[in-house]
Order: sequence, then C-alpha cells, then structure tokens
Amino acid sequence: MATLTLPKHSIPSLLPTQSPTHPLSHNFPILSKSSQSQFYGLQVSYSSSLSIPSFSSMKGSIFAKVNKGTVPPSFTLKDQDGRNVNLSKFKGKPVVVYFYPADETPGCTKQACAFRDSYEKFKKAGAEVVGISGDDSSSHKAFAKKYRLPFTLLSDEGNKVRKDWGVPADLFGTLPGRQTYVLDKKGVVQLVYNNQFQPEKHIDETLKLLQSL
Repeated sequence: MATLTLPKHSIPSLLPTQSPTHPLSHNFPILSKSSQSQFYGLQVSYSSSLSIPSFSSMKGSIFAKVNKGTVPPSFTLKDQDGRNVNLSKFKGKPVVVYFYPADETPGCTKQACAFRDSYEKFKKAGAEVVGISGDDSSSHKAFAKKYRLPFTLLSDEGNKVRKDWGVPADLFGTLPGRQTYVLDKKGVVQLVYNNQFQPEKHIDETLKLLQSL
C-alpha cells in the first residue's frame, strides 16, 4: 500500500501567544505525533503540528495545464509488460487517459474494475482506455492480472507526465489527483473530469461524452 508523509511545519505567527480562556481541546481531538490513518486507500503519516501550505506552493495543484480544446503534451511511458507506449499510438481514435493515485488502493481498484466492467462499451465507442500512475511496470502487471484489466496501464515513475499535464493534487498537494481526460480522434481534449472520492463517476462521465462525439 502506498504511504504518504505530511511534512512537519510550525507557524508560530498564526498561533496565540497565550492560552485561550476557553480551551477547545474537548471539541477538536489532538492527534499524537506518530499518528497514522487510512485516507481513501493511502496510508497517511502525519505529525500533530499544523501545516498550512503557502499559496505559491498550492498554485500548481489548482491550475491545470491541459484544458478542454487543447492538445496535451505527448509522452512515452512503459506499460505493464515493459513496452514503450507513445501517446501518438492512439491518434485516429478517441482515447480515455485517466490518472489515478496508486495500484491496489480501494478507490483505484474500484475505478479500474469499473473501467473493466464497461470496457465493451468503450470498445463499441471506438475508444481506448489508458490508466497512468507512478507505480512501476511490475506493480501494474500484478494489478492488471489480479483484476483482469483488459486495458493499458502506464508507469509514470517520478510523475513527470502528471506534472506536464498539470493534474491537480488533493489534500493540500499530498495526495496524487484522480483526473480523467477524453481526447478525440485528432488528439484534442474534449473532457477533463476530476473526482477523487467517487471513482466510478469517471466511467459514467467519459461514456456520456464518447457517445456524443
């Protein structure tokens, strides 16, 4: 299971210099220094110190570089069998490119299986489905085999393509975003859909768009 660690920062300028008259500790539980929790399939480690990122650090997570009507940057990544796959391979047919946080997490497994269960509908629409995460090819291969995924999974180790496409992150930039793009036959983006917490909705929205092309 993927693990994310939230950085420990202190912001004394935002904290009171003396104890409040009415402590709020009974309303807001304090997490211990070594606390861990499960956040939608990812194990998150964090300290008890409050961390608020600056606007400049959040800016890249808010504004996407690839929008509807644009042609996204091309890429070459390895698939689950270790073969190089270039985005241009799919030109001439619609392609669904979905970025997801990590293999084997509950939300990502639900999403992948939903794409699998609707795969015939995507084929009927003449579209290809491509999933991308930062996992390596061997992880993708095991994931695809375990859940009988009939589509391509690409390894974006280092998250370069994710950054090039401007996929926004969640949880103050610590959780890789879940974002889906639909490209038409000419490679132009016709849909950008983001929904971290309802992974199956990505399938509904993409099919709806594909059926209108």
